[in-house]
Amino acid sequence: MNARNRFAGVVVLVVACTLAGCSESIFHAQGPIGAANSQILLNALGIMLVIVVPTIIGVLVFAWWFRSSNTRARYQPGFVYSGRIELIVWAIPLLVILFLGGVIWIGAHALDPFRPIETRDEPVEVQVVSLDWKWLFIYPELGIASVNDLVLPAKVPVHFSLTSASVMNMFFVPQLGSMIATMYGMNTQLWLQADQTGEFYGQSSQFSGDGFSGMNFVLHAVPQDKFEQWVSTTQQTGPALDAEGYRALLQPSQNVSPFTYRTVAPHLFDDIVTQKFPPGPGPQASGDAPAIRPAAGAQ
Repeated sequence: MNARNRFAGVVVLVVACTLAGCSESIFHAQGPIGAANSQILLNALGIMLVIVVPTIIGVLVFAWWFRSSNTRARYQPGFVYSGRIELIVWAIPLLVILFLGGVIWIGAHALDPFRPIETRDEPVEVQVVSLDWKWLFIYPELGIASVNDLVLPAKVPVHFSLTSASVMNMFFVPQLGSMIATMYGMNTQLWLQADQTGEFYGQSSQFSGDGFSGMNFVLHAVPQDKFEQWVSTTQQTGPALDAEGYRALLQPSQNVSPFTYRTVAPHLFDDIVTQKFPPGPGPQASGDAPAIRPAAGAQ
């Protein structure tokens, strides 16, 4: 093995080890929805390998058997048709398609974003608004809100209602599963749950302009008492999110540091969905817009 091949082997090994340690992968699921998503992908991979692996083996076997030095291989220049070969060539792909279709059919119903997670715990309601280029999280039952920071109790189902104040976007927490679209004038829904405490990376998974790279957040799954403590602290500090505050937040801004609102105007999310507020300027606005962060009482 020459130096170039050895170097290539080391690079492949390092990359493989690095990817294996990624804790934010969809295959490192931390909730029931994420685990089900991962299982569907693994099942689909297994089904496809049923045809991929034998095909690769067959190519190698044919290349070895019909090598020029093998005098036992029969040369048949007049060969045109074989019913047995046609049966194998068409039957295996058809079976793969049927199995994949079954997996997709079952998964599409079992993981319907509108389908509640079965539990005895009272779910937490969170309203999500994608803006340029930040995330607004409203807790309607608690009367508070946060920007680019999502705090939730662990082991409790969460019902998300999602919309966009500007262009279409995608809400995605890879370890919890189920990417979902946010669209202006529409209310989509999603159910998620974190099975254990921790910090989980969340992002916008659809390009939406210059500030897209900074449009991410951290989902903090905390024990119930810690969540109640956070709610109590948030209700006592930070600015109020009223119509004027929302219009200021609506303006494009990049790399916005997390902060919270102690109060939220009633029915703000519904007013956004029903388009009582104008849409945001969108990606055509200046890419050099400064980050928005309330000066008074912000966290």
